[in-house]
Amino acid sequence: MAEASTIYTLGIDLADLDRNLYEQLELRVARHPSETAVFMLARVLAYCLEFTAGIEMTPGVSSADLPAIVARDLTGRITTWIEIGMPDAERLHRGSRAADRVAVYTHRDIRQLLAQLAGKRIHRADAVVIRAFDRAPLEDLAGRLERRSSFGLTVSEGELLVALGSDTYTIAVTDHQILQS
Repeated sequence: MAEASTIYTLGIDLADLDRNLYEQLELRVARHPSETAVFMLARVLAYCLEFTAGIEMTPGVSSADLPAIVARDLTGRITTWIEIGMPDAERLHRGSRAADRVAVYTHRDIRQLLAQLAGKRIHRADAVVIRAFDRAPLEDLAGRLERRSSFGLTVSEGELLVALGSDTYTIAVTDHQILQS
């Protein structure tokens, strides 16, 4: 019998100073048994960083045809395709053809991801946004998240400041590009 997903209920006070965006988010996030806590947290933070009208988390791991997160317009057309972790070139190619914008948020080794994608056929590869989280504070924060958690998230100039209880975590986010030959 397959293991069931674990549901996390997260209250997030989002203050994205870079976009002048302030929201109170209540997310119910299903963590698939094969998904690490760090991956789930990267997915949640990517959702917050990309927050816009029509954004939603997809079934993710159990849906091969969709990325972890999508944003749709009022007609249901995918406008933003958001992958987490180490997507392959084929997924990014498909996403770039299906959506106006493609972004990757990774908690893994950015050098490995960039090497894996370098020179591969990816539609509009130069427009794919790749953002890497600093792994150490992400792991620390993921270890503290409980199934019911509330935290404040402030985004400013490529850094995330996360306040969970009496602890504060600073997570750097760096931007990268796919190298084309």
